[in-house]
Amino acid sequence: MINRQKAVLLALAMLTGLVAAPPPLSPTAMVASRDGKSLWIACATSNEVVEFQIETGKIVHRVALPGAPSGLAQSQDGARLYVTLPASVSQVAVVDTKDARVIDKLTAGHTSAAPVLSLDGKLLYVANRFNNDISVLELSSRRELRRIAVEREPVAAAITRDGRRLLVANHLPAGRADAAYVAATISVLDLVAGKQERTLRLPNGAGSVMDVRLSPDGRYAAVAHVLSRHQLPTTQLERGWMNTNGFTLIDVQAMAVINTFLLDGPLDGAANPWAIAWTEDSSKLIVTHAGAHEVSITDIPALLTKYARIAPQATPGTTAEAVSVSETRAEVSNDLSFLTGLRQTIPLGESDRGPRSVAVVGGRIYAANYFSDTLAVFEMAAMQNQPQSVALGPKPQPGLIRQGEEHFHDASLCMQHWQSCATCHPGNARVDGFNWDLLNDGIGNPKNTKNMLLSHKTPPAMSLGVRETAETAVRSGFLHIQYTRPPGSVTAAVDAYLNSLQPVPSPLLVNGELSAAAKRGREIYESKAVGCAVCHPAGLFTNMQPYDVGTASRGDKADEKFDTPTLVEVWRTAPYLHDGSAVTMRDVLTVRNRKDRHGKTSQLTPRQLDDLIAYILSL
Repeated sequence: MINRQKAVLLALAMLTGLVAAPPPLSPTAMVASRDGKSLWIACATSNEVVEFQIETGKIVHRVALPGAPSGLAQSQDGARLYVTLPASVSQVAVVDTKDARVIDKLTAGHTSAAPVLSLDGKLLYVANRFNNDISVLELSSRRELRRIAVEREPVAAAITRDGRRLLVANHLPAGRADAAYVAATISVLDLVAGKQERTLRLPNGAGSVMDVRLSPDGRYAAVAHVLSRHQLPTTQLERGWMNTNGFTLIDVQAMAVINTFLLDGPLDGAANPWAIAWTEDSSKLIVTHAGAHEVSITDIPALLTKYARIAPQATPGTTAEAVSVSETRAEVSNDLSFLTGLRQTIPLGESDRGPRSVAVVGGRIYAANYFSDTLAVFEMAAMQNQPQSVALGPKPQPGLIRQGEEHFHDASLCMQHWQSCATCHPGNARVDGFNWDLLNDGIGNPKNTKNMLLSHKTPPAMSLGVRETAETAVRSGFLHIQYTRPPGSVTAAVDAYLNSLQPVPSPLLVNGELSAAAKRGREIYESKAVGCAVCHPAGLFTNMQPYDVGTASRGDKADEKFDTPTLVEVWRTAPYLHDGSAVTMRDVLTVRNRKDRHGKTSQLTPRQLDDLIAYILSL
């Protein structure tokens, strides 16, 4: 009775403003204890990892952390948790699960995630997202043994059953956005040799990769990602015209991509596939749809049986067996009906929003919901029933910025749930690496996705400045890209969220400061002889004026003027220029600047050019 009275008094105090509402938990990663009795849940906003006891349905331990956790790994005996804490110089907290306390900290690279233990428990592999590499940490000595380079923004990893290879999911495509083939990749690392062995290309348009998981039998790996139709003009949204959502299945023994399978229905998108889990017998693949607030379960043996009956390629003069709309395997990744009868999709209730992690324990599926601080619990034996919603803490009382973050990631605001704002602007409203032929400036002139950081402070919006302000662009985006018109409270909250974004420090900084090369580069940048600072003055690093700098490409008018973008955080937004034709900053200043109209750089020596680039990429 006393506890109930205290709860009522606390609630009244919160309502009257006498006591601030507790911060949300924001569950972002989850792992089941080895005995199957608990779930350890990383909570990104409350800076803690909590132990949720399955039998009682309550949190029994809380471990405060010196930062926001992003990923979890558990030792074979269950005695230790390894928790990545992303920062410019990241930490990995070592948690004693019995005493529920941090007992050690290791050091990793820039924005750590996806910790994976070696099979013997001696090494820990950590993805350094903005260093584009993997740290190999020796636990006994607490030393980093080496770094292994990967493609771009590693965010998830899985180790093969023999312990010899690590599959690393790269979040974004690398390379030109105006190429015929643009897609993210899976890096396959040879852990014995300590180097990348090969790269598996996902299908054209694959991006926003969020997870990779191996089946318990070790035969398959599944990768969750968006599949963008970036080479089509955005004249419609229905039937996956802009973005579809699915998973790619990999044959681990052959280390080869089998195919990509769409999780969407013909008229209902499964926006933003996020986390993956397998049942213990490797028969079912579970995927959370973070934007559509759903969980799907796919029958993998049935999928493989159906797929095996489809012709590898068309044979003239023959009739394909009528097992699928797809007559050849090349068509499967475009087939919205292929998983019909093989996939069950379970919508979450209104109290479960933003499922971003998932675990399977004892015949149940647990999906942790980022925006509602809840667990959605499914009984595998009765999947037709509504999942149970279990609160992990008090119901969140989000402020305007938090509401905007949720709306930005919410595909229920989109016609047929195909995409959210975050689909084309993942990574907290940044870039997806694709060109899009939006209708705001005509058809046939695709533009590279822009970083939304500082967008409200650096009008106009869009490469051609066709939106006078970012506020106008937000509302036009909902109307012309998501084909809806949400209430003003939604768009105002999205404005607040975008306005709250802060730059991430560049990985080129040394202890938070410019390197010696970057300091030399700053002098070159600010010199009148080169002229960079004329259009990109310090502060916002843009004068917000349009110019014709000779970068027009096919589909553009010959004398087209383009908005001057901010250079803040330009280190993470490649490829560059309005058409994504420059892979590196060196390309911007050399091959795409032949007549010195984009800064007088042709007279610079190789070292001066290196220094200038070092400065620009440090902003």
